[in-house]
Formats: sequence, C-alpha cells, structure tokens
Amino acid sequence: MKIMNSGKVLLGVLAGVAAGALLGILFAPSKGSRTRKRILKKGEDYADGLKEKFDTVIAGISGKIEKVKEDVSEFNEQLHTRSEEVKAELKTAEV
Repeated sequence: MKIMNSGKVLLGVLAGVAAGALLGILFAPSKGSRTRKRILKKGEDYADGLKEKFDTVIAGISGKIEKVKEDVSEFNEQLHTRSEEVKAELKTAEV
C-alpha cells in the first residue's frame, strides 16, 4: 500500500511541475513557433522522467510479488514435509 501512495504522490508532484512549466512557457514572451517547440521538448522530458519513475515503481512491486511467491512456495513445501512427518508418526503410533 505504501508504494501505491508514494506513486500517487509522485504522479501528483510531476503533474504539478509539468503544469507550472507549461504555464511559465506559455506566458513567456516568445514567438509562437518557439514556444510550441519548448512545450513539446518539456513534455517529452517530463514524459521520459515519468516513465522512468513508473518503471522503478513497477520493478519494486514485481520484486516484492516474486518474494511473496517464493515465501509461499517455501511455506507450502515445509507444510507438506511436516504433514508427511505427522502421517509417519501416526502410522508408527498405531502399530
């Protein structure tokens, strides 16, 4: 849950920064063509940064999911082993 909240905060911050940069460029005294190029460049920069952050968050989540899968598999093996031990003990107790 903490990763999801951090991701939302990060997206909000990036969106705010992008909106501020866009407004700054729009109100700066420049030719229209130059302003459009600057907006496009900033948009590409922010999109690249956002993609990197998103990939990092996804990689972290994927790593944690894999760890949980391994832990569950290990627990299942231990449970199965213990179950077999208990069955063997019951058989020897019956004799």
